[in-house]
Amino acid sequence: MASYQHKFTVFTPSYNRSHTLIRVYESLQSQTFTDFEWLIIDDGSSDRSADLIKGWRKESTFPIRYFYQENAGKHVAFNRGVKEALGELFLTADSDDAFKATALERFLFHWEAIPEDEKAGFSAVTALCEDQHGEVIGDFFPEDVFDSDTLEITYKYKVAGEKWGFHRRDVLKKYPFPEYQGQKFVPESVVWNRIARDYKTRFVNEPLRVYYHDAGAQLTQKSVFSRTGTREYYALFIDADIDWFRYSPTQFIKNAISYTRLSLLADDSLFEQYSRLHAPGAKVLWLFALIPGYCISRYDLWREARSGTGER
Repeated sequence: MASYQHKFTVFTPSYNRSHTLIRVYESLQSQTFTDFEWLIIDDGSSDRSADLIKGWRKESTFPIRYFYQENAGKHVAFNRGVKEALGELFLTADSDDAFKATALERFLFHWEAIPEDEKAGFSAVTALCEDQHGEVIGDFFPEDVFDSDTLEITYKYKVAGEKWGFHRRDVLKKYPFPEYQGQKFVPESVVWNRIARDYKTRFVNEPLRVYYHDAGAQLTQKSVFSRTGTREYYALFIDADIDWFRYSPTQFIKNAISYTRLSLLADDSLFEQYSRLHAPGAKVLWLFALIPGYCISRYDLWREARSGTGER
């Protein structure tokens, strides 16, 4: 059994967010549950973030641990955070977030409400978000307390919109984000969906996070999501999740077309594209997506030729 120094690690990946980090700090200062640490991975900031955090470390009532790394993307910062964390439960608080004073207390309440003989099969508790005006963002879960997983919630129940929750750190260590050379964005669903195949989540209709619509530039943007990394994501999506096709066929078809399109733009042969897929249903889906994927890839090349740009 692993030993932990805190119940929670509140993890914040940050990049030039000195103007919004105060939201996280003040939210943590107000927490009614205090057995936590704040772990910050600075992804190459050039603003005054380091000085700001240094000042907070002198005055805060909770431990703050700060690590700087060259800019590599949120997914790399997340992997680093999981390795450095000293808490049992790992909760990500983005660098522009705020959350309710009872957030950690309520998360722990819902976690401890899971029967002890079932808890080994659970990885997380996920709650709702609201905007700065107090309006809930996105869909509610089917029930106020609902035990399921990310795949079922997404495909069968079609719950969408901002959500917020923690995972057990020992589980996250088994499912790191893939890291590609030069790749600075990997969709979070790559990891959440993998975890969902092995663990349940307790979903609760309780808003605990405040999501600001005026956040501006995020840690990493999809514009830096290279074709290589995107291609790998779509391959994983259609291959590993193909059993959910009947619940969301349109989404799977779109992703299969995107996979063939990006593979062709990366000059992958048909054999290379086929070989990445293992599920028979995914291979059939890929076959039907070849023609539309080819047409869109040709259009992409034509548009890039006209603008004088290119990407690999």
